[in-house]
Amino acid sequence: MPMQYLTADEVRDAERASGDLLANGTLMRRASHGVARVVAAELNRTGGCYGRRVGIVVGAGDNGGDALFAGAELARRGVAVHAVLLAPDKAHPAGLAAFRAAGGRVVPTTGGGAALPAGLDIVVDGVVGIGGKGPLRPAAAAVFAALAPETTVVAVDLPSGVDCDTGEVHDPSVRADITVTFGHPRRVHLLAAPRCGRLAVVDIGIGKPSERVAPRLFSFSDEDIDWPVPGPADDKYTQGVVGVIAGSHRYPGAAILASGAAVTATSGMTRYVGSAHAEVVSHFPEVVAVPDLAEAGRVQAWTVGPGMGTDDAAEATLRTVLDTDLPVLVDADALTIVARRPELVAGRTAPTLLTPHAGEFARLTGTALGADRLSAVAGLAAEWNVTVLLKGRITLVADPTGSVAGNDAGSSWAATAGAGDVLAGIAGSLLAAGHTPQTAGAWAARVHARAALLASRGAPIGASTLLAALRPAIREFVRG
Repeated sequence: MPMQYLTADEVRDAERASGDLLANGTLMRRASHGVARVVAAELNRTGGCYGRRVGIVVGAGDNGGDALFAGAELARRGVAVHAVLLAPDKAHPAGLAAFRAAGGRVVPTTGGGAALPAGLDIVVDGVVGIGGKGPLRPAAAAVFAALAPETTVVAVDLPSGVDCDTGEVHDPSVRADITVTFGHPRRVHLLAAPRCGRLAVVDIGIGKPSERVAPRLFSFSDEDIDWPVPGPADDKYTQGVVGVIAGSHRYPGAAILASGAAVTATSGMTRYVGSAHAEVVSHFPEVVAVPDLAEAGRVQAWTVGPGMGTDDAAEATLRTVLDTDLPVLVDADALTIVARRPELVAGRTAPTLLTPHAGEFARLTGTALGADRLSAVAGLAAEWNVTVLLKGRITLVADPTGSVAGNDAGSSWAATAGAGDVLAGIAGSLLAAGHTPQTAGAWAARVHARAALLASRGAPIGASTLLAALRPAIREFVRG
């Protein structure tokens, strides 16, 4: 099942619904045990717990309480645990008492601050929880800045200094290697995934919130994706015919990349329209390529825009495509045209997928994207009644209902010229195969990211290398 990501208020709602489990401290005991278990597992992975050294950075409130109780449990396992209390008079009383009783050591404050000792194996970030706002305060920032680069950082709930609902990364903030959270993932765990590191979700017995607020954020797992493959009764037409309008005779690269991706992504048919028809066929002879839209033949979805130009002829072609009742993916130059002619998509009832990067998104909306990417992409999708795929390390695909599918690429190797043309070809072929714009966009983003990882092998790549890795990447998502 797709993973759901909650807001801070939704998490609080779910916790309150647990009744006595919250009031009597059961949730905190379970949460702290989960943190201790994750830290112990990491220590055992590199030599065991006994005699190892762990630091905890403790803020006020329940997040600090989780860290203190976890520190107490680790101390009872023979770990030397040192705690910095950022607000000694506000530290969780029961947690601090348990920590001291177990042999945990509170680092004394000198000169208005405190620092953890050197040589720690792991440091636990228990500074702020889901209610934290803004950057780390100076005292906390100084503690983390002094850590050796090789020190593993485990965050409780989220890395301090990162916003729970928007994923905004403030400066300074904590960069975690592992984040331990409770019950359900929070939005931050997807929106700021590179800052959170590996996510460990601990079941502490809370249910789901009574209501979900829009936008609703989720992500597909690998197991959720069932890539289209031909069945016994299929032919080239039943699997989807995608039309690609991209590139030009003078600049054929976008045409070749988008068409090649469409050919690779499914087993149906790819038609190409444009002045680069000869170049496309020379690379992919299976493509049915013609110079003019009137000669295109029947398709079941269009991918239009990469390298097509923005002149009057390009605008006329885009208008003709959008006037159909077919699914259309609008990318690159076509987005530039739509930015000046939004009426081309306004009120369109057929499935429409816009695929902007941050700069193109700003042109479409007239404002810079800002830190809250989730609200921005969901707002444009709802206002224009289209699906919007906002590109980035964390790709967000919002439909008009307030549902947003996110995908963490796991790397930024796909940040290379022409990679967007490949993504457009993949998503367009999935549209032609009958998938919704949101599913087509999210699945395309995931396989695109996987291809980039396979292609890179730890070194920079170009879009042609990415395209060559697309088939083995897709193979990982074919079921049966």
